[in-house]
Amino acid sequence: MAPLTIYRDNYMDSTVVSNRFIDDYMTEANDAQLKVYFYLIRMLNANQAVSVSGIADKFNHTEKDVIRALKYWEKRQILDLDYDCNKNLTGVHLRDLSAVPVQKDTAQQSIAVPASGVPTIPVQPVVTVPAAPFAAPVQAEPALQPELPTFVKPSYSLDQLKEFKDREDTAQLLFVAESYIGKPLTPSEIKTILFFTDVLHFSEDLIDYLIQYCVERGKKDFKYIEKVAVNWAEEGVTTPKQAQQYATRYDKNVYAIMNELGKKNSPTSKEIEYINRWTKEYGFTTDIILEACERTVLATDRHRFEYAEGILSSWKRENVHHKADIHRIDKLYQKKKTTASANTGSNVSNKFNQFTQNSYDFEALERELLSN
Repeated sequence: MAPLTIYRDNYMDSTVVSNRFIDDYMTEANDAQLKVYFYLIRMLNANQAVSVSGIADKFNHTEKDVIRALKYWEKRQILDLDYDCNKNLTGVHLRDLSAVPVQKDTAQQSIAVPASGVPTIPVQPVVTVPAAPFAAPVQAEPALQPELPTFVKPSYSLDQLKEFKDREDTAQLLFVAESYIGKPLTPSEIKTILFFTDVLHFSEDLIDYLIQYCVERGKKDFKYIEKVAVNWAEEGVTTPKQAQQYATRYDKNVYAIMNELGKKNSPTSKEIEYINRWTKEYGFTTDIILEACERTVLATDRHRFEYAEGILSSWKRENVHHKADIHRIDKLYQKKKTTASANTGSNVSNKFNQFTQNSYDFEALERELLSN
């Protein structure tokens, strides 16, 4: 079973921000960095778990935006990031700002060096924001490693927009996008699609998958779609298959399923195939899949994906849509099992009645014996 986060509802209905943070850190931080830091403080006060994907969903950012913000604050030395042995992000330590040295220049941070020649940083009291049980793993990088180049969308002119719309293959691409979004595209949104083809060099299939991927997650805002596209481009994604594999790494539902089945590694392509079948082909919600996974773990420690597939495929045939349907099937199964046991018990035999029983007329036999 996954660990539980225990919290109460009588916490303070306010979030206190240090004056030191306002005076020394706010002016140089961007919108995403401020949102992430404030949200960490707010969730700490509520004693609730957070995850990279949860923060991204909260502020309509990508996971990459959240990771960048966390690493920015780590460089500013107001928090520390914890990683496990596989370099997956597991926790965030918020430092006591009153004890953090003042940094006049974020690019050059001075640390006192004692006579031993080894830089030292005073040990600070820390408070921990626990990572969510199913937080997507994040590849750890050295603190001072430069960021990947960011693709910038040009300011396209009306002539460039017209030329793009007049291309032979553009009409089909725009039609597909409008079908997913559910409305005609604005000129600004068409320019964004031009950016995908012109600068990011995305194919039509990849743009199709990109928009479908975002819409399926309830994100029809083109600003969000553009962030996802840039994220994929920075990671070298060039095909829908690569995009699917990359997106799966950060899908919290996938890691919830993997965790429930006792799998700590990243999912293989075969495991992804199973999970996609359960969620897309079978249409099961995560709670139903996790129920099947829990039963699988109790039943076997080998070939768990295959065993879970057997459970879920049978539930699909039984038209399971909610957990109540599972309880109905369980009751029906128990009833059949009880009836079968009762029938079997009524037909129990022993060595004395295993043969065909005959009914004899003993008086007739006696008369026959006396006559002889």
